[in-house]
Amino acid sequence: MTVRLVDTPEGPARTTTTDPAGEPTGTLVLGHGAGGLRWTLDVLATRDAAVAAGWQVVLVDQPWRVAEKKIGPRPPVLDVAWRPVLADVVARSAGGRLVVGGRSAGARVACRTAAEVGADAVVCLSFPLHLPGKPEASRAAELAMPSAAGLPVHVVQGTTDPFGTPAEVEAVLPPGATLDVVPGPHSLGRVAERVAALVLGRLASGE
Repeated sequence: MTVRLVDTPEGPARTTTTDPAGEPTGTLVLGHGAGGLRWTLDVLATRDAAVAAGWQVVLVDQPWRVAEKKIGPRPPVLDVAWRPVLADVVARSAGGRLVVGGRSAGARVACRTAAEVGADAVVCLSFPLHLPGKPEASRAAELAMPSAAGLPVHVVQGTTDPFGTPAEVEAVLPPGATLDVVPGPHSLGRVAERVAALVLGRLASGE
């Protein structure tokens, strides 16, 4: 693993890059959620599976996590930090496909910026379609942004996710997007290996 601090307007972000044994198929960049300072099991399992399949994987810690704050800032601030990090990742990558994504808030960041950073596809783990109990405040427009730019989006959603059930996500799924359903709530740690297998299947198929 290679750990690197990247300067952003919001302070230093951190990238942790894991390279495969041979020439990379492409680069998968994953962001984290809005709470906590540790990487979740679903993201770590996805990283390990992707590296084993020949992908370079970059985990991005937003500046607020590098500063060891407990809660992340508002979405525009996350996007401001994400853009220079992706520029640094692309400049140092070996080429191939660029897939961006993350879990929860990280998935939102990836959707909002995918076209701008030159991504080829987006992976969303537990996309937070709305706050619990507030389905009227939908973030469907964010989920649709990559598709509007012609980029495929893949969502993995838990059956009882209070931030948006699979049925709710499916109802607003944009053209060209795909959805896989796994048991569980917003946290997917108990089905981490299943999540990783589903993501890897989509990567292998070119989606």
